[in-house]
Amino acid sequence: MNEDKALYPPMDPIRAGLTCACPRCGQGRLFDGLLKVRPACSNCGLDYSFADSGDGPAVFVIMIIGFVVVGLALWTEVNLNPPLWLHFIVWIPLAVGLSLWLLRVMKAWLIAMQFRNNARQGEIDRG
Repeated sequence: MNEDKALYPPMDPIRAGLTCACPRCGQGRLFDGLLKVRPACSNCGLDYSFADSGDGPAVFVIMIIGFVVVGLALWTEVNLNPPLWLHFIVWIPLAVGLSLWLLRVMKAWLIAMQFRNNARQGEIDRG
């Protein structure tokens, strides 16, 4: 991460998150599969060992998707009163699909923010 960044224009973290691209060059793919982070960028060679988003993306996704899906389900129940099986058919796939998509985006965004702000593990200065 100490390489010369003058070769790469600054990448917007939101754009990097939405495209799930490398936070430095914006061209390479960040994920190898659904949520597994690649070891390095295939385009610029950035080592992704610094990337540790932790549980932050999952917490954000639970709060956001839970609020949206439960709100829509309650509105549908009050206004349209559909049968219970229709709720299952509509809301469960919607919640799972939106959660998986938003989890990728939030994880990529938090990794891009870590790169942009040069975030590191906390250390105690004993000097």
